[in-house]
Amino acid sequence: MICTEKLPVPPVLGGAIQTYISGVLPYVGKSHQITVLGISDPSLPDQEVIEGVNYVRIPGKIFEIYRDGVSRYVASNQFDLIHIFNRPLLVLPVRNAAPRSRITLSMHNDMFNPEKIPPEEAKAALNEVTNIVTVSNYVGDVIRGLYPQESAGKLTTIYSGVDSGRFLPGNDPKMQKIRNQIRKEHGLENKTVILFAGRVSQNKGVDRLVRAIPALSKKHKDLALVIVGSNWFSQDIVTDYVAYVRALAKKLDIPVVTTGFVEPNNIQNWFAAADLFVCTSIWQEPLARVHYEAMAAGLPIVTTARGGNPEVIEAGGNGLVVENPEDPNCFEEKVAAILSDKNQMKKMGERGRSLAVTKYNWERVGNEVLRVWGRRASTR
Repeated sequence: MICTEKLPVPPVLGGAIQTYISGVLPYVGKSHQITVLGISDPSLPDQEVIEGVNYVRIPGKIFEIYRDGVSRYVASNQFDLIHIFNRPLLVLPVRNAAPRSRITLSMHNDMFNPEKIPPEEAKAALNEVTNIVTVSNYVGDVIRGLYPQESAGKLTTIYSGVDSGRFLPGNDPKMQKIRNQIRKEHGLENKTVILFAGRVSQNKGVDRLVRAIPALSKKHKDLALVIVGSNWFSQDIVTDYVAYVRALAKKLDIPVVTTGFVEPNNIQNWFAAADLFVCTSIWQEPLARVHYEAMAAGLPIVTTARGGNPEVIEAGGNGLVVENPEDPNCFEEKVAAILSDKNQMKKMGERGRSLAVTKYNWERVGNEVLRVWGRRASTR
């Protein structure tokens, strides 16, 4: 399994792909001898075996350096199947290094867009892979639209998962103390806490939520806003956009907490401290994994009709969808609709939790990956 060059595995610095790989390993590792290739990190050894999985970490956060290191390692070892994550540009180098291995490709973003990979290389890469796994129908549809012939019969959507034993509702006995402590420390007691968690960047659009708050706070008393995240994984740089969001937040007449980067192993505590989750993405998001985490934490969700995000929302079941996320008024409308009916709000949270436990669990994801690995021939 070959991760990207951005962040290490296990996800000590976060990352959706890194979390996905770690989530499925206990299940796929039962029946296969697994090596995980990933980027090196000062906090991790260059090679180690954890629970039977061989981790090999390669230097080079620059793609070309990482690509060459991956190719050298693959060429000097033998693998029946190679599963590449989100890097179609790695397919041909890996194929050259391992001419007999089957290749599966997982797509978590729109990495087949022509500005990311030349069309001729994209076609050649697709012809080399046996299967393509996508995290949402949206991602698969983009590939199908760009390269219908080369992707025919190869695409499978496998929705991601969440550790519902770690992400727990705030009223769970394991989380009540943590919830109360966070709320007390940050002046959130007796407040209805609206949570955003994600990168604080323009395409994530959290300023729209901040701008929706004045109208919301007129209708609903005792609101508070928590913005969890930084400009980039494990970084806390105050970009122009981060400064803009904080300046907007300072003008609000409700409590606002901006946490900056939160360690991945602590993020569940902020979900447990919240009452409602809002994803404000204005770009075509493949499908943000915060949706799964919010569901597991028993939070009703307001998300946007962009990319794959609405695919995990049952309208009125576990959340509501904002059709025009450019407009702060649309967030105000959907958040107000949930806040105005406490009984519905509770039911939405419970439905989300039920979906996380029964449908969006890592065992299901692992088993679906195993089924894809078991397909030996693609339909061309």
